[in-house]
Amino acid sequence: MSLNVEWQRSDYSRVPYWLYHSADVYAREQEMIFRGPTWSYLCLEAEMPEPGDFRTTWVGDTPVLVSRDRDGTVHAMVNRCAHRGAAVCRHVRGNTKVHTCIYHRWSYDLTGNLIGVPFQRGIGGQGGMDEDFDKAEHGLRRLRVACYKGIIFGTFSDATEPLEDYLGPMMCAHISRLMCKPLRVLGYQRQRIHGNWKLYLENLRDTYHASLLHEFLVTFGLDRATQKGGVKMDVRHRHNLTYAHAGSDSDGDAKAAYGDHQLNSDKLTLRDPRLLEFRQEYEDDRNLAISTMFPNASFQQLNNSLATRQIQSKGIDAFDLIWTYFGYADDDEDMTDHRLRQLNLFGPGGLVSMEDAEAIEIAHRASRSEDASATTVIEVGGKGEISDRAYRVNDVPIRGFWSYYAELMGIEPEGAVR
Repeated sequence: MSLNVEWQRSDYSRVPYWLYHSADVYAREQEMIFRGPTWSYLCLEAEMPEPGDFRTTWVGDTPVLVSRDRDGTVHAMVNRCAHRGAAVCRHVRGNTKVHTCIYHRWSYDLTGNLIGVPFQRGIGGQGGMDEDFDKAEHGLRRLRVACYKGIIFGTFSDATEPLEDYLGPMMCAHISRLMCKPLRVLGYQRQRIHGNWKLYLENLRDTYHASLLHEFLVTFGLDRATQKGGVKMDVRHRHNLTYAHAGSDSDGDAKAAYGDHQLNSDKLTLRDPRLLEFRQEYEDDRNLAISTMFPNASFQQLNNSLATRQIQSKGIDAFDLIWTYFGYADDDEDMTDHRLRQLNLFGPGGLVSMEDAEAIEIAHRASRSEDASATTVIEVGGKGEISDRAYRVNDVPIRGFWSYYAELMGIEPEGAVR
């Protein structure tokens, strides 16, 4: 399958809307991106610490089973029985000795090897499998697995570069900062958003919408465009980090920048101001550090709320967003309560997250167009070069996403900016 994309500009400052709405594009994404030479986030090691522990997840629209075997090694495999294609494991998490498909009870060990086929020799000399049937040839399809700082990643491709090379120094440093100690999982949230999965990756790379869309952030000074901060990308622009420094602006700075936009900071107060409290935990004073890892994850800190986000594509018109909240194993009760309190900021009903889903769904519905020439306008911060910026009012990381996306999809324009 080939795609013909007529880019209006080679720097990805104009993206055709039809790329969000084409079934052919979606099918190619599954092949070239999610099952291609990329590493995808699967889960945290802290979610499955013991032998026999497992987690089920998705890479794109492929169901995946992650399992820790008896010697502690982590394996990942397609969660699809070799017999008739049913999901072998139907639970989100648990502990087991054997994975058994409910349909016809084919069973697999913790590494994905097929170890049991009921009635393999038939009954009373009738039925069953042919003598040449070899269970070793019908195990679950395996992914390559690699772990970094307690995060488990998987890839379908033998050609994918080593994980640390794929992440690059910027993402490795960000992950090392957040995963600096053993983790304790605090809980989960999930939501279905009716929009194309790429819109959420763009949303995470959009460095300034938060200070316009999320009035709670602006009102109470958690994240404003006037704060000192910026954006960083890896050398190929496939991953992005947005960061800001605590206490680096004032209400006066914000009011001067936002003009008539009502900040309401002089009208509203919180009954429990601890929701806004920032306890410095790291060597730097960043109170916001939110990354985007191509193609399916984000690792975030806002004040003392820590989480991963996983994007699971569900066709051209929907994706699931999975939030995994965590703290550190040595947190005391007070710190754990503080992190849990700040989790009210995020998730489908979060004080600073609920608008994202609505905005994405609005954009997805409105961007359907019969006009193949209709495009986005992605040039805040300038056109041309795709590079790190020491300020956050820019669209440059979004153009970085499209640059790497187009390379993997084989649809780069002539003279493409990388």
